[in-house]
Amino acid sequence: MSESPDISTSDAFLRAKLEALAEFAAGAGHEINNPVATIVGRAELLLKGETNPERRQALLTIGAQALRIRDMIGDLMVFARPPKPEPKSLNLVEVVDDVVRKLDESLRAKSLTVVRAGESSVPILADPVQLRVVISNLLLNSLNASAAGGSITVECSNREADSRRLAVLVVRDRGVGLSAIEREHLFDPFFSGRQAGRGLGFGLCKCWRIVELHGGQIDCDSSAENGTTFRVTWPAVG
Repeated sequence: MSESPDISTSDAFLRAKLEALAEFAAGAGHEINNPVATIVGRAELLLKGETNPERRQALLTIGAQALRIRDMIGDLMVFARPPKPEPKSLNLVEVVDDVVRKLDESLRAKSLTVVRAGESSVPILADPVQLRVVISNLLLNSLNASAAGGSITVECSNREADSRRLAVLVVRDRGVGLSAIEREHLFDPFFSGRQAGRGLGFGLCKCWRIVELHGGQIDCDSSAENGTTFRVTWPAVG
């Protein structure tokens, strides 16, 4: 029977793969961004003199899709070689409430309700921008998976483990759930087998990367009967 690799070996393998991905993203970005910039520039130039509504819409679509290519390359680079976090003492509850307010229009478009649960004060040590990226992507993931008129539960709580103070964020939806293979590849970039647009692109893998950089952990539990629950455990202040 072959021995399983130890944690340090697995970690070194992962780091090597991420560095190779970063090098690929840097090279691809240089080669792709130049023609993308040309496409966007030409589309904007043509728009200035275009009065036909259909042609104007076509040019706007061309420009928007070209910018989407640029953003995907940027996301790949951020995933493989993200900026170093600059942690600050925050209240997780306040950050969650702020993100929910900013997603209000998207939530109302599907008649979704966010149910808040847990404690009113949950200290957390996190980079403010990166923490918002995690919360926003988890909520958007649940939003995309939820049926119209449903609800998403967001719970913030304090916890202690091995003499460490931790902040816990739980995001739960009542969507269709994930298959075993979808759970296995949930944090892989651009995994295409996901249902209902769940996590396409870099949303969930960025969450995983940011949580890992902060010394935290993200887990997922999902079933067709109970929907999907993401649980993020994050170092607290102190």
